[in-house]
Amino acid sequence: IDVCVGGNSVEKKIYVHLNYTVPCVRLLNATHQIGCQSSLSGNVGVLHVLESEDNLDWVLKSGPNPPYLVILESPLFTRSIMMKLKNGSRRVAGVVVVAPNANPLEAFSPHTTCPNENSGVYSEDYDPALAHCNVTVWNPFGNGLAYEEFDFPIFSLKDDNDTHVIRQCYMEHNRAVNGSTPQYPLCAMQLYSHMSAVTNTATCMRRNDIDFSISPEMVCDPLGDYNVWASTRPINNTAKGHKMWESVVIAAARLDSRSFFFDIAPGADSGVSGFVTLLAAAHALRNATQEAPPNRTILYAFFQGETFDYIGSSRMVYDMQNNQFAVDLDNVHSVLEIGQVGLHTESKLWLHSDPVSRKNSSVLFQVRKLIENLQSAAGGLNISMDEPSVSQPLPPSSFQRFLRARPIPGVVLEDHQSAFSNRFYESMYDNAEYLNISYPPNMTPEEQLEFVTDTAKALTEVATMVAKALYMQAGGSEPQLSSIKADAQIVTRLLYGFLVRSNNSWFQQLIPSDLMSHLANRPTNFYVGVTQQSSEPTLLVQHLLANLTGSTVNITQENCQNQREDENDKENKHMYYYMWVQGAAPPNSTQREGFCIRSTVRLSKALSPAFDMREYTSKDYSTWTESRWKSIKGRIFLVASHDLEMLTLGVGIAVLLTSLLLTYVISSKADMLFSSGREPTNATY
Repeated sequence: IDVCVGGNSVEKKIYVHLNYTVPCVRLLNATHQIGCQSSLSGNVGVLHVLESEDNLDWVLKSGPNPPYLVILESPLFTRSIMMKLKNGSRRVAGVVVVAPNANPLEAFSPHTTCPNENSGVYSEDYDPALAHCNVTVWNPFGNGLAYEEFDFPIFSLKDDNDTHVIRQCYMEHNRAVNGSTPQYPLCAMQLYSHMSAVTNTATCMRRNDIDFSISPEMVCDPLGDYNVWASTRPINNTAKGHKMWESVVIAAARLDSRSFFFDIAPGADSGVSGFVTLLAAAHALRNATQEAPPNRTILYAFFQGETFDYIGSSRMVYDMQNNQFAVDLDNVHSVLEIGQVGLHTESKLWLHSDPVSRKNSSVLFQVRKLIENLQSAAGGLNISMDEPSVSQPLPPSSFQRFLRARPIPGVVLEDHQSAFSNRFYESMYDNAEYLNISYPPNMTPEEQLEFVTDTAKALTEVATMVAKALYMQAGGSEPQLSSIKADAQIVTRLLYGFLVRSNNSWFQQLIPSDLMSHLANRPTNFYVGVTQQSSEPTLLVQHLLANLTGSTVNITQENCQNQREDENDKENKHMYYYMWVQGAAPPNSTQREGFCIRSTVRLSKALSPAFDMREYTSKDYSTWTESRWKSIKGRIFLVASHDLEMLTLGVGIAVLLTSLLLTYVISSKADMLFSSGREPTNATY
């Protein structure tokens, strides 16, 4: 391979290591394992660049040098091709998908057609006619690839220098010209992604508990993170459970997303559009709720792990039912959830509510009131709203988990009437480009951060409408409504920070210095990850929400970090959370001027209750875990023919045996061969 490789080690002369490899990893639940893995020593195969589906025969039947490692351009990454490769897996060592630099024209969603089908409210016990997407198939483009199991590794590679090297290697060594068989040496690739966990969650959690050594080997971890929440009025978070005289309107959005590949989950429409709208609405409500507090408290909730059977929302409901949260379900007045709102065509949004709980007259009355508040809030804005037909169930939403507990009035705001408008739901293409977030050429990153895109303007309108509706729903006074307005500058910065690059000057100012390493020059990955640590989205949303809804307090860094206003303050830590953020550096200085933010923002566990109860086969709660692995890597090299390798081995063994025989013969005849006339022992010199 014509690649300039530095260093003199033999390994570097033999192998070209691939950068930016993103694997598909193994996930497990109560009944299944899904995803991909390699053998313990990695899978090796001869490279084959697939040019069309007709070309599959070479890999599956006629190619003379199996197993093959198939390189796919993204248009060929379809269910049809992948299932053929899966069924012929004895001749397939692995697959590499080349991620394009621009989105495809046709729809692609590796998710199922009915997301979270078995964990929502509709079931055999709650209107079976609406269960299993019988009425509305929400994600018609879903091909289910992300829920299949493959017994070979599948990696994604950026279309850059690595893929150029792979193509060049294939063209020079492996491509069959005019039907001829390619001659050795051939270009081969090795992919490592061996997964430790097998079968299902119950099996891997049981193996986690086997303790034979000082440092037990863990094989899987529960998926989970933290929910982020805040309230317009401080609520005592130390005293859990029911709060007398407290009535709460929950404003919810989900934080996470996923795609087929582990480290790519941009979630632009599926997640970001909703929670950015809610962040902007919370900011718009800051002044009004402090100057003229409404009768009810608005509680902002950002749920993690919703993609995997509603981990975050089911945990919050469970905590509310078990007096483990700051309020309980009796305190909840109503719920407004912001779903996918990034693609509202002709500025139209849809208000979804649950037809089953609406049969209760008091719930129906409150739902109608919430819808009236939303329609009234849209007055004067470039938004029109409508409701789907009466019999249609709720789309996949966190609100469904509240309804599983009791009939609570609520509305889910979406950009689709029935099936999703999102053609790339839970895929790597649900990104900034898909939401039409683009910038004039030759702009610096700082100029892009401040540039107000059309998408930001549209979401600002939605955020203003949501803020006004929440204020009215909480019983706020009419005169304040005119002052409630979302800030397009904030919305455009949020979209840039989450969908283009989180490492920007605004995000840097709003976080503590020890979190700087979490910022990156790429879009945020919204995959929930495992419970060991908070993910980047959780930390960013926690600090953004605090800065957008809290206030700056003039206290020392030590007091701020000790959750107190001064040395004698023992009370405020129950009501507020204090965080020291690094702030901006003044002109002509590199030293940042940090300050303390006081807010009601808190983190609450987003770990499925199934793991606390050790019910790993639970049908009520998420049981998803992620397998552990040792290393993820890929490399290419030239491989000699099998016959030549066997010949070399044979010659080597023959030389070894010959040398052993010679050694034996020489050793047995040593006295004769090496004896010389001995001198008498009494010789003198």
